[in-house]
Amino acid sequence: MNRELAQALAEDAEALAALHDRELTAETIAALREAGFPANLGLLPAGECSQEAWRLMAAALAETQAADLDLLAADYAAIYLTGAYGASPCESVWTDDDHLVCQDAMFDLREIYAAAGLAAADWRRRPDDHLVLQLLFLAHALRRPGGPDELRRLAAMLDEHLLRWLPDFANRVAARAETPFFAVLGRLTFAWCEQLRGLLAESLGEPRPTREEIEARLRPQRRVEAVPLAYMPGAAPSW
Repeated sequence: MNRELAQALAEDAEALAALHDRELTAETIAALREAGFPANLGLLPAGECSQEAWRLMAAALAETQAADLDLLAADYAAIYLTGAYGASPCESVWTDDDHLVCQDAMFDLREIYAAAGLAAADWRRRPDDHLVLQLLFLAHALRRPGGPDELRRLAAMLDEHLLRWLPDFANRVAARAETPFFAVLGRLTFAWCEQLRGLLAESLGEPRPTREEIEARLRPQRRVEAVPLAYMPGAAPSW
């Protein structure tokens, strides 16, 4: 993967993270329209599912009006703040057997971030396995020059984390959101991550593992008990 492409993909990941990070404003909507989002993304849609996600997002933006800001704010709160839609943006809720927060996925990702010199700013407010932080990590990793080993680590992170739960998150939000924008945002994010994983496989010349192979790979690594770690401010750079 050349540096120019990696930079464009990093910008994609940051743009998607920003849309999951905070409420939409009239200014943000106008900026997205002016940029031609999502057609301005560096990773263009390939395949029917991706093309549909891109098309639906373009349509959602076209029909979103300033009068919809209250509905958009309500959707944002129901997804990312109150849990009213039962669609947590944190991986542990989807992958833990008891659907609890701050479980194995959070600690696994904390180790991945630490290896890159990163740490969540406040894991109690936004755990390490939150969707926004995972997307920001992708952006960080894509900006770091590296060879096949770095690409394999990035591919493994997608296999073992984002791509294990994003489909369920996206489908739940799509079924319950009141606004077209948030109904499709998760689907667009998943489609983009899927394409990124395919691009990594192509760059490495290595086939993607099956779901069964990924689950088997993870099984021996699961902890018997998740023990909270003390948070140490300033121990590493944060987002």
